[in-house]
Amino acid sequence: MAKGKDVRVRVILECNSCVRNGINKESRGISKYITQKNRHNTPNRLELRKFCPCCYKHTLHGEIKK
Repeated sequence: MAKGKDVRVRVILECNSCVRNGINKESRGISKYITQKNRHNTPNRLELRKFCPCCYKHTLHGEIKK
């Protein structure tokens, strides 16, 4: 039996500063992380501070659509 909607879903976090500054995507790419969130506890988009290897510092990473 398959569940209709799972409570925990997989989300992709992408660096907000790399996207805004228009980093060259061919050279190093944009920093992305994959994590999970609880749909009932956090219904809106998730934002976490993670390390970005392109920027060489901790920046905000926001949830993107798949």
